[in-house]
Amino acid sequence: MEATGRRGMSSIRRLRLLSANIQAGSSTRGYHDYVARSWSHVLPAGNKRNSLDTIARLAAEHDIVGLNESDPGSLRSGFTNQTHYIAERGGFPYWTHQPNRRVGGVASSANGLLSKLEPREVSDHALPGRVKGRGVLVARFGDGDDALTVAIAHLSLGAASRASQLAFIAELLQGRSNVVLMGDFNCTIEQPEMAALFARTRLQPPPRPLLTFPAWRPQRAIDHVLVGDGLRHGDARAVPAAFSDHLAVSIDIDVPEEALR
Repeated sequence: MEATGRRGMSSIRRLRLLSANIQAGSSTRGYHDYVARSWSHVLPAGNKRNSLDTIARLAAEHDIVGLNESDPGSLRSGFTNQTHYIAERGGFPYWTHQPNRRVGGVASSANGLLSKLEPREVSDHALPGRVKGRGVLVARFGDGDDALTVAIAHLSLGAASRASQLAFIAELLQGRSNVVLMGDFNCTIEQPEMAALFARTRLQPPPRPLLTFPAWRPQRAIDHVLVGDGLRHGDARAVPAAFSDHLAVSIDIDVPEEALR
């Protein structure tokens, strides 16, 4: 596939990306489940393996996947590293995770990366905030400043903490054009802290908001895949991630081959 752009004639590779908050494989089909099925967030009961298998089938249709709320192997997951499990079931040769939060010694949460392309470098960073336990996972797939860079983050509920977290992320991604930032932002694109992110990086606001939460009756656009101005992309779409309380976001991007070398 050939395309003409600012770099002149260059070879382009199309990649499909997915961002999914998987709620540790738990099932939530309405607000009542937060109370009626609250045990599923701390105990290994329920049909979580079936949910993970469903998510793995969705993930397998993509080249790079970012996960939020993936349990890295605590009591509630039956000591299963869910990122690894989905990687194996989905046919991803490369995977890594970033454990962030522990809840009462029985539950834990992580960001996860699944990839069919080999990253050159992966780094994880703790994010600032009033309450600790948030992070961003950054993967680079080529060499130099023009390399494809994919960052996966799960931001805080509070606006002040989100602002400091997005400022931190902006410093990591500043100046990069072939960049993607994905995850559960816990806020809409219109928030002031998001405007500051766009002002300090080459990430672009999406052409239209995608309602992703709650999954059973989406009313808020809080899960995003943001793309840098060096990458062409199609419209993102919201898709179910098994029975998570968030819909996942899927998008196709066109990446210059030199950004992968």
